[in-house]
Amino acid sequence: MKKLSVAAIQTSPEFGNTWINVHQAINGIPPQCDLAVLPELFATGYQFLDRAEARALAENVHPDLDPGPVTRRLTEVARDAGTTIVAGLAETHGDRLFNSAVMIRPDGTRDIYRKVHLFQDEKNIFDPGDLGFPVFEACGIRVGLMVCYDWLYPEAARSLALAGAQLICHPANLVLPWCPEAMITRSQENRLHTITANRVGREARTGEPLEFIGLSQIVSPLGKRLDQVAAGELGTA
Repeated sequence: MKKLSVAAIQTSPEFGNTWINVHQAINGIPPQCDLAVLPELFATGYQFLDRAEARALAENVHPDLDPGPVTRRLTEVARDAGTTIVAGLAETHGDRLFNSAVMIRPDGTRDIYRKVHLFQDEKNIFDPGDLGFPVFEACGIRVGLMVCYDWLYPEAARSLALAGAQLICHPANLVLPWCPEAMITRSQENRLHTITANRVGREARTGEPLEFIGLSQIVSPLGKRLDQVAAGELGTA
């Protein structure tokens, strides 16, 4: 695989404070970065009270539609910085809602993946992804996308590897402690790089409070952890 400068941006979103969250994430992207990965639902926060609240904060992401405001802002940043950006967003598409990852290239083109494996209460908010596990061209390589809980299912990463992915970008809001080690296994068993961008902080808007573990990381095809952000800290791997 060609040599790239990549980054996983670890943020701490404030629920509903979209532009504060976007500003924090954008400021974490290092200069001369070829590809940067932002966390799942990085602009909104995670614990929606209901589907209506999620719809109010979701936006158009699909490449066939005019982009929503956060997607437009990321497109500007990608163009100005020359950086391909992968970010987790709440997506509205007709009467459906998806927990999606968008990949935006410096030339303004974009592709999306919709999260297939919804975690716990997400099933009450989002529709399951309907696009499968596509692989896209970016930065001169083939890139696959997963979102958070997809990590638990080996078939997700394997499907991307069989489709030719050389790198998996993995926006996440991790609360379970095993994922960072599991993504080492996903890299090893599929012989590809993985970038997991997680968040930190706490949300207690519904039911049991959630503590997000951080530990964003970049892993080599041999399972070597190339860089990692500490738990509980803001930063970039």
